[in-house]
Amino acid sequence: MRLANISNRLKLVTADSEVIDISQETGGRFSPRIQECYERWDELLDVAATLQNTSGKPLSQVPRQEFGIPAPQPRQVFAIGLNYAAHAAEASLAVPENLTVFTKFASSLAGPYGSITLPQGTVDWEVELVAVIGRGGRHIPVEEAWNRVAGLSIGQDLSERTMQSAGPAPQYSLAKSFPGFGPIGPLLVTPDEFEDPDSIELGCSINGELVQKGNTSDMVFPVPEIIARLSRITPLLPGDVIFTGTPPGVGVGRVPQRFLTAGDELVTYMRGVGEMRHRMQARQESGTGPGRGRFRGMNKGVQ
Repeated sequence: MRLANISNRLKLVTADSEVIDISQETGGRFSPRIQECYERWDELLDVAATLQNTSGKPLSQVPRQEFGIPAPQPRQVFAIGLNYAAHAAEASLAVPENLTVFTKFASSLAGPYGSITLPQGTVDWEVELVAVIGRGGRHIPVEEAWNRVAGLSIGQDLSERTMQSAGPAPQYSLAKSFPGFGPIGPLLVTPDEFEDPDSIELGCSINGELVQKGNTSDMVFPVPEIIARLSRITPLLPGDVIFTGTPPGVGVGRVPQRFLTAGDELVTYMRGVGEMRHRMQARQESGTGPGRGRFRGMNKGVQ
């Protein structure tokens, strides 16, 4: 099943690519706000399945600016670092034996289309599969984990590398939580829609140049393992967001290093979900801070 947050309302995208307002079609049985629906996700999917033949507005006629974040107000946002062996190699770091976990602040989440203001520093791209939790819980077994996923989407874990490497310890969460640094979308797709949810192609390009292309089958810790390990520590809650790590090809690992600049168009895709488009823009306000330049200290922990 394919769903979307359009004009701040939960919409079903039918097999014919028509958009259906679930709240309206069910007489208000479900909230129009997608975040409120995660608490009743199994029930919602059962009802939405009966609406697949309903006529609606063609998806192609929905303006891009109407697409919002598939999980706009999560209570927890997890992010997994170094989850592709080739990415760990380009960062000159060992493949981790356990999850490397940090958070992105919820205020960094953004929709799948629009502009992103670049702060001072060196801003890098990281295409990632994003999993949203439906039925949460504690101590979730690996074999049960896919049943707890509401849906999959595509995201960017944008990272300001200068701040990330400053100080005695890496500042992952701060450096990855500027406004707009966590775009997600455009669709939320249930795992059963994929031929193999553990093997999905994803990638991104800058100004038409492909800079990342990978497959989730190369993850060190697949989605079910991530969910199982996280839930051993803390309960996972309906609507929680998990950024699952990036394949190789980030800017800091290149020679010479490359970072996003004002005017760049970042296009991010995942097979079965669609693509996001974002234009980078310069910040307008004046101020002081670390200037642009080469990021030094890859051994301080690229994620």
